[in-house]
Formats: sequence, C-alpha cells, structure tokens
Amino acid sequence: MATEVYIPIEGAESEHCALIIDKGLAKVKGITSHKVELNNQRAVITAETPEVIADAVSAIKDLGYDVPSVKKNFPVLHMTCASCANSTESILKSQEGVVDAAVNYANASAMVTYIPTIVTPEKLKAAIQSIGYDLVIEESADAVKELETLQQKSFSTLKKKTIGAIALTLPVVVISMFFMNIPYANYITWILSTPVILIFGRHFFVNAWKQLKHRSANMDTLVALSTGVAYLFSVFNTLFPEYWHSRGLHAHVYFEAAAVVISFILLGKVLEEKAKGNTSSAIKKLMGLQPTTVTVIHHGSHHMEIPIAQVKKDDIILIKPGDKIPVDGVVASGSSFIDESMISGESMPVEKTTGSQVFAGTINQKNSFQFRAEKVGADTLLAHIIKMVQDAQGSKAPVQKLVDKIAGIFVPIVIIIAVLTFIAWITLGGENGLTQGLLAMVTVLVIACPCALGLATPTAIMVGVGKGAENGILIKNAESLQLARKVDVIVLDKTGTITEGKPAVTDIKWLRNDDSNAVIFSSVEKQSEHPLAEAVVKHLDIDTTVNVSNFESVTGYGATAVVNGAQFYAGNKKLLRKNKIQIDDDFLIAEQLWLKEAKTVIFFANEKEALAIVAIADKIKTSSTEAVKELQNNGIEVYMLTGDNHATAKAIAEQAGIQHFKAEVLPADKASFIKELQHKGHTVAMVGDGINDSNALAQADVSIAMGKGSDIAMDVAAMTIISSDLTKINKAIRLSGQTVQSIKQNLFWAFIYNVIGIPIAAGILYPVNGFLLNPMIAGAAMAMSSVSVVANSLLLKAKKL
Repeated sequence: MATEVYIPIEGAESEHCALIIDKGLAKVKGITSHKVELNNQRAVITAETPEVIADAVSAIKDLGYDVPSVKKNFPVLHMTCASCANSTESILKSQEGVVDAAVNYANASAMVTYIPTIVTPEKLKAAIQSIGYDLVIEESADAVKELETLQQKSFSTLKKKTIGAIALTLPVVVISMFFMNIPYANYITWILSTPVILIFGRHFFVNAWKQLKHRSANMDTLVALSTGVAYLFSVFNTLFPEYWHSRGLHAHVYFEAAAVVISFILLGKVLEEKAKGNTSSAIKKLMGLQPTTVTVIHHGSHHMEIPIAQVKKDDIILIKPGDKIPVDGVVASGSSFIDESMISGESMPVEKTTGSQVFAGTINQKNSFQFRAEKVGADTLLAHIIKMVQDAQGSKAPVQKLVDKIAGIFVPIVIIIAVLTFIAWITLGGENGLTQGLLAMVTVLVIACPCALGLATPTAIMVGVGKGAENGILIKNAESLQLARKVDVIVLDKTGTITEGKPAVTDIKWLRNDDSNAVIFSSVEKQSEHPLAEAVVKHLDIDTTVNVSNFESVTGYGATAVVNGAQFYAGNKKLLRKNKIQIDDDFLIAEQLWLKEAKTVIFFANEKEALAIVAIADKIKTSSTEAVKELQNNGIEVYMLTGDNHATAKAIAEQAGIQHFKAEVLPADKASFIKELQHKGHTVAMVGDGINDSNALAQADVSIAMGKGSDIAMDVAAMTIISSDLTKINKAIRLSGQTVQSIKQNLFWAFIYNVIGIPIAAGILYPVNGFLLNPMIAGAAMAMSSVSVVANSLLLKAKKL
C-alpha cells in the first residue's frame, strides 16, 4: 500500500532548486508521485514501500541538498546470533523515515539514521519488540546504569542456566554411556533432560517461535529444531518402543544428545559473552577515566564536593595530586604536570601553567591547581572520543556487507540441507535409515553456526578501533580502518601537520623605520583567525585598537580591511601584486633572504605602498622527519602541499626529507591534486589540521586530522591523531593491516568450519569409513567456533604497532 511521506529539505532556496530536486526524485524507482514544496522546505512523495524513502533521501543529498536527519546508536537486547542482527536490521530499514540502519551483533547495538519528523525512537522500539528483541532508547545517566545492570543480570542468568543445564546433563550422559541397561534408564534420562530442554533451553524455543511468526529464522531456530526433534523422537521411543520392536529395530533414545547440545551452546554463549566483553575493554577504560565527584571552589574559597553531573561551565575546580581531571577547562591558578597518555597515547607528562588547557580523564601528577570548567558533559574531549570509538565499533566494514548477505540466507539453507539429509538417509540408509537420518539431520542443524560468521568482522573491528584509541588514534568508521592499509600516497599539509603550527615573528622591518601604523596592523590582524595573524598580534603586543570595517579574509592571499576610510592589506606578495601596490627594494631583498631561511613572509600595506614586512618561522616537529622517513621506507610516496611560497616550501621539505612538494597551493587546488593522484590509480591519504584542509580531507580515500587542529577538520576526517604526532600515521596503517588480517583469518575459519562441518554432519564420510558425527560433538564444536573467532580477534591486542 502506497503511503504519503513528507521529507524535510535544507538548502533549496529557489524554484530552480525545487525543480532540480523534483527531477531527481522522478528517477527514484518506487516513487509513484512527488512534488517539492519550496515554502514548506519539504518534498512530498508517495512511495510503494517505506524502504524507498531512503533512496529518495540519498537522491536529494546527491544533488547537493540536505535532509535533516539524526544518527543515533541504540543498544539492542536479546540478540543471540548474526541472523538476529540481520532480522533487527531489516525491520529497522523497513520503517518509514529510516534512512539507514546497521546492527552490530558483536557489541549488541544499532546505528540508525532517521528523519525525526517521520519516525521516532519509540516507533523503532515498538517495531523491534514485535520480532522478539528490544531497543534501549533512553539516554540519561540513569538509563545507562540501568542498561549495565540489565546486561549484568542477563549474563548472571545465563551463567545460572548453564550451571543448571550441565548439572542435569552430566548424569544423563553417564547413564546413556554406561548404565543404559538399568531399569527405567529411558525414563530417568527423560526426567533429567526435560528441565534442560524446557526450562534452561526454553528461550531457544520461544525465540524460534517469534521468528517463525515473522517468517524468519535464526540460530535459535536451528537449536530449537535440532534439540526439539531429538527430544520428541526420544519421548516417542520411550513411550512406544514396540513400534520399532515389531519392525525388528531397536528403539533408540537421544535425550543425552538434546541435553548436551543445549548445555554446550549455553556454555559457548557464556564464554562468547565474556570474550565479547573483552573486545570492548577500550570503551570501559575510557569511561572509567572520569571521576564521579569533583571539588568546586565557590566565592569566598568555600570548597564543596558535588557529583560530576552537576558541574557547570565557568565553575572553578580544585585538583590535587593524583586526581583525575573531571571536565575540560583552562588552568586558572597554579601549575603541575599532567599524564595525558590515556587520551593522546604519549607517555611523557605535559607541563600545565596558568592559561594551559586541561582535558577530562587525564591525571594530575605533581601539584595542586585550580582550573575553570569550559566544556562539561557530552562536550568534553573525552566524551567526544568515547562517542567516536562507540560509533566506529558499531560501524560496518565493506567486507561485512557480503558476510551479512550470507548470514541472511544461512539458516534457511541449513534447514534445507538438513531436510535433504533426512530424505537421503531414509531413501538410501537401509533399515536404520530413519533413525540415522534423524540423527544426521539433528547434527546438521546443531553444527551449523551463523554466529562465527557474524562475529568474524565486528569483533576484529571493535578490538582494532579500541587499540587505536589506546594509542591516541581515533578511528571514525570501520571503512577507513579497512582501507588504510592500501594507502600508497600520503599528502601532508605543512602548517600544524609537519610544523608545530605555532608560528612566531622573527623579524620585522618598517618602511622608513616608521611604525606609526603598528596599531592599525595589529587591529586588522586581530580580526583574522589565521595562525600567522595571531603571531603578528602577539609580537606587536598592542592593547589599544582602532575601528576596523569591511574586513575580508582572502583565501590563499591574506586579508583586506578599511580603517578610518582608508584601505589596508595584510598578506603575501601575491595580494599586493594583485592590487598593484608598490614594494620597496629593501623589502624585496629582505624577503629573498628570509625565504632562504625557510621563513614565511607577509606584508602590511596601504592602498599605495608596502608599509612593513614581517618574517615568521614555524618549527618542524621533532617527529616529522622520522615519520616521513618511515613512510617512505614502507614504499609510501609523501607529498607536501602548502600555501607558502616556493622557497619556504622547498626549505621545509628538505628539512623534513620530503621529495615531492607543491607551493602556493590554494585549498581548492589541494582537493584537485588528490583527485589527480586518485585518477592515476593511487589510494591517497590526506593529513591536515585546518578548516582550509576540509575539502582535501573529504576528497581523500583516507582522511586524517591532527587532533590539535580545527573541529571542522576533525569532523570531516575519518581518523584523528590526538597528539598531532605524524609517527602515529605509520601505526594507523599497521593497525589497519593487522585488523584486516584478523578479519580474513576469522572469516576463513568461520567459512571452513561450516563448509567442512555440515557435510560431515550430514554423513558424507559414512559410505567411506562408516563415520557418523555425534550430535553432542557437533554441539561442542558449534559452541567453540564462535569463541575461537572472538579469541582470534582478541589476539590483535597483543600485536605490536
């Protein structure tokens, strides 16, 4: 049934824009009618199915307009296997207003992008509950604690079930193996195995029924079918043994097989959950960095201890030696050394004095000091890091798409194979064909394991992302982690990436030694946010200012402004040449000299002539040369792009050991240069720290931001080096290689396990050597397959970067 949906649109400012969007929507399959209401800033579409809305949103975005949407990570409860994750993902994607959804079985979460005007978290929760799972949509601190309590309670219940199942299963196995001839042996094993199947294994049957109601199937379906068939067959044989005796056959019972399978799968789940908990240890460590209470200093030096949730911006907080910094802020009084290794990955303590920034989660080592809170709650760097790591751990690597498709059809295929196995045994198995066919069918259902497939990629991604965070490398998504190992060209911005990004004035010359316009120069530069302008302001050190109007930043050139009706310029020589401004010969001689010393030169001029020339130097980071050398030794080409002139660029490149560089490059040219390299078949990583790098970062295959740069660069980039140390790029590339290797190993073992295990379970070896796999062994193997995949992922932690 077609439904009418209103999609909000941003950026459509004219009828022409509306027409473009309307034409774009006409190309989307499944849309039966559409119109764009410019005044209401929305598109009205009638779609055949809810899934079409996501295609419509994608079409609108591809045209350069935006659709306001919310991206949130919700915990998912009651998932037991990869097929559960697929079912949850499918139902979320089928909801009207959901643009995209990715469900991660490994960390039991759903990353949902949705249009809040069309669908709400409450509707998503109701949809998930309808298929037997649940979505946690509350986000308060209490809700988070409640979720943790719920998860701990669930794990505790699972352990109790496992212990109870094993306790009852052991005597069943002993009787079945050694005392089958004692009186009422069948009845005793029936009585002992019934609680295992119907009480401790009850959730398998309940979940399988819920799946059946929605014409779906998951691992619970396989377990319920296999153990249910074995149990009911055994009950029939116990109550009506003469049915087989009259046919000259023995009435076999398989209570022990059904009970052992349930017990082994429960045990496997306990081990799997424990191992999965270790994969997210990085998040737990990060979350444990914040203290629960803080000491706030009120007026009159009154100290008061309050919960961290009550800390407000501008509160003055006292920090003693050994204390953890609770929120981000600036040191107001005192000084100390702070261990920032948990955030930056750098082991050396950092000195903090009045005016220095401090970050939540770091540890004070030496003296007591006071600082003013600037960012609290979700705005702190630590909170930003935790959210980024959680989002990355919940994202899907490209290889996962293929695995998801296989997992989606895995259970139905296994059921078909099991049924065909049963039919083949009845047809070809002779007098024992029925019982052996039944046993083989049960074994096939038991040994098949979609969980190992489902866990192969996400567990490796979780460990890889967590390991990156522990080393000061923030990875935004799984795709960049998978791709980084293929990088063969790295493009580096100069300022703040190769250099410290803290330029300082080394020389200044005034025309005819007249510095009467210094206050104007300072006032104009105060309007700019460029690091070079800040260096000039700091050097001139003039408190007074004059009224500046019509200030304009000219990207790649400098800035222009009007003061007292006169035009002034502050920027490079190109800016002055462009405006036909005269430059004194002494200035040109000084410029050449300073450029040879790898200094950046800027001019200050009025409408007629240059009034001053300034030399600014920005030191190369001590780690840059080492990082460039290591990258080149690993066969990666390194390019430096800078807006600086050729002489300065050449000097910096030589100091850093960079063989390829481009000078006087405008921000738009950086993105074009990267595109050029990509057309030649290179996989390109761009490393930058400024707003002017955002286009190039967006264009690159792998984008890396320096953590001490702009927020925009960090938002655009797929990776962030928190400490701004270039040597971490090599570590990020190695981490990518290790993670992908772990994924490949996991997928190999998961596939090979099923490819070999299912035919053996079906009895393929029986005609050759008479071997039939016992369902109990199959249950143990199935349980351990998931554990082995998670354990292999955990080995990533031990590998050296």
